[in-house]
Amino acid sequence: MLIAAAVCPCPPLLVPEIAAGAAPELDGLRAACAEAVRALAAARPERLIVVGPAERAGRGPHAQGAAGSFRGFGVEVEVRLAAPAAADGASGGDDAGQGPSPSLPLSLAVAAWLLEHAGWDPAVPVEGLGVGEPLAAERCIEVGRELAGRAERMALLVMGDGTACRTLKAPGYLDERAAPFDAEVARALAAADTGALAALDEELAYELKAAGRAPLQVLAGAAEGAPLKGELRYDEAPYGVGYFVASWSS
Repeated sequence: MLIAAAVCPCPPLLVPEIAAGAAPELDGLRAACAEAVRALAAARPERLIVVGPAERAGRGPHAQGAAGSFRGFGVEVEVRLAAPAAADGASGGDDAGQGPSPSLPLSLAVAAWLLEHAGWDPAVPVEGLGVGEPLAAERCIEVGRELAGRAERMALLVMGDGTACRTLKAPGYLDERAAPFDAEVARALAAADTGALAALDEELAYELKAAGRAPLQVLAGAAEGAPLKGELRYDEAPYGVGYFVASWSS
């Protein structure tokens, strides 16, 4: 049964080394994410599953300790999913072939970074699961129901951005439908409204480049019937992309 959930965005700019001189601009977002992860830990789950957008090759599942890398962004930052960096004597793989090759999709690599910097206890089992953008709402909900049944005290860390069309300089340019879409997501997260998340329009989400639609609908399925309350910790659109941080708890 799902006893707690956290929702966080997954831009690589959350990693300060990538953001470089712009890092302070997202300090508030990083702090909100850290608070949400710590709230998950405080719920004392038996298992945590991290869910985020992924291309087909990176959907997993990904075991605890799976490696991720941000080398594609020009920084030597590597992560492990909820495991000490030197768990097997390596930092996650390098050119010499030491350690496992990075396998985590970007969204789960960002989650791994968040878990590490929020001080997640690696003794709590963690698994990563990527979901594809085209996954139908009905299937997302089925996946969520299945995940919720894996333990009596299950928690989810749901990674995903809102629309990318909030301003003229946004990745998807300005679309007047974006702000209302994000406002409904924020309202649903604040109210722990699973029905509203399940009802998100798949086609509209695709047109607005809302990469978090499928993971949020997995959350909707996992939380069905669970007596959870919502708290919206962050709702802003820096760089024209909707970012939400929320906590659901009993």
